Parts: sequence; structure tokens; C-alpha cells
Amino acid sequence: MKKEYLILIIVLIAILVGVFMLERHFQKEEESYDFEIYFFNAGKADAILLSKDNKYIMIDTGEENLSNTILTYFKNNNITKLDYLIITHFDKDHVGSASKIIDNIEIGEVLESNYPKDSIYYNNYRTSLKNKNIEAKVISGDYEIYLSDVKLIINGPEITYDKNESNNSSLIVSANYKNNKFLFMGDSENQRIKDFLENNQEKYDFLKVPYHGHYLKRFEDLLNNNTFKYAVITSSSKELEDSRIIDTLNQYNVKYYLTRLGNIRVLSDGENIIIKQ
Repeated sequence: MKKEYLILIIVLIAILVGVFMLERHFQKEEESYDFEIYFFNAGKADAILLSKDNKYIMIDTGEENLSNTILTYFKNNNITKLDYLIITHFDKDHVGSASKIIDNIEIGEVLESNYPKDSIYYNNYRTSLKNKNIEAKVISGDYEIYLSDVKLIINGPEITYDKNESNNSSLIVSANYKNNKFLFMGDSENQRIKDFLENNQEKYDFLKVPYHGHYLKRFEDLLNNNTFKYAVITSSSKELEDSRIIDTLNQYNVKYYLTRLGNIRVLSDGENIIIKQ
């Protein structure tokens, strides 16, 4: 009996050691994935944080009620400065929390769309910029910035659209880290997607699906002109992603994630991408 207990103890110890070593292996492996994209579970809204080497860029800020969640995340992760704040356009689900974020954290540079919108959220954003003596840069065409060694190109529309002006004014952000390429489409609708594809020949691995997964007839063109492996849709349980968008992603074998199911971490080492939710 004693011998059986001894064998059992040895087996248990071996299992525990194996589990520990496996966890250490995955932890060490994850440490090499040094470019992170964090999608807040913001409902039908965009709030995306990019980080590399303790430098940070935020793309949109969600609605006003998300500000405490964002600022708490910053505090818990010792984030005291955003090197860039990018506001793709001025709908409340993209600029809603911008005022409070600007009020409470150091901002290096603010990049914004070329289509102003008369709303309390836009006005609060402008007031906060003024109080901090920040002059936002309006983006038209391509504007290049860096997050450490990650190259980002912010593309602003060069025309004013006569349909869906606010959404089609969205800044489109691409991020290139070594051999991985990421594309964030804001709320771009059909005409903006068409124009972007006509003037951009890059092939991307990852897509932030435009306009929260609403159906867009040009969406398949976007997939057909790229090599996406992964996608994230910023939808909510009250406003679900369109089933036709999901069907198209499945048709092109793109693995997709939904922020309505929780926060999403996208990690890259420049060659590979892993996604955690």
C-alpha cells in the first residue's frame, strides 16, 4: 500500500512539474509577442489601444460611459501617456470618451477626421483640446507615424462624401510590424471602401471590420483584395453583427472575434499573430 501511495505521489509531482513547465513555456513564448492591440468590450463602439515598448496609441474612445473603464485600465497598467490619440470620425460611439481621456492623461498628438459634427460629445472634445492647448491635426491623404518600430499609415479621405458623410469620413489606419499587417477601417461604408481599395495595394493579415459588422455590399471586395486570417467585429448584444458579414468571413476562411463576448487581445511578434479573449 505504501508503495502505491509513493507511486501516486511521484506521478502527481510529475504532472505538476509538467504543467508548470508548460505554463512557463507559453509565458516565455508570449513575451516575444511584443506588439499588442487591445479591443475594449465597448458595445457597438470602437475603443482600441495599440502598445509597443511602453508606447501607446489609441484609436477611438467608445461612448462617454466607457471613460472610467478606459482610465481604470490605464491606471492598472501604469499608462500615463498616449503618444497618439486617433479619432477616426465624430460619431458618439467613437469620440464619446475622448474629452475625459484628454482631461486625465497626457496626450502627445491628436489626429482627427476632416468632417466635424455638431454634438455635445464633439463640443466637449474640442473644449478639452483647448484646455490642454492641443491642436489636433486633420488628416487628408496618407500620414505616417511610428509606434516604436511599428509603422502606421493613417489615411484620411480627400473628398467630402455626399452619402453617409460621417462614416465615410472615417480615418483608415494600417499598422505594419515586420511581416504582419493590420487594417482598421473605422466606420467606412461602401464608397470609402471602394476608394481605399482603388488606391491601396497592400495585403493585410488582420481586419477591424468596418461599421460594427453592418452589411456593406463592398465588404466582399475588401476580403477579395486581401489575405485576412483574422478579424474583429465591434458589435453589441443589442445591435448584432449582420449574419451576411459572418457568412462572408466564413466563406473566406477568416477567423473572427466579437467584442460583445469580451475584451480581445491581439498579439504579434512580427511573424505570427495570436488572439486571446
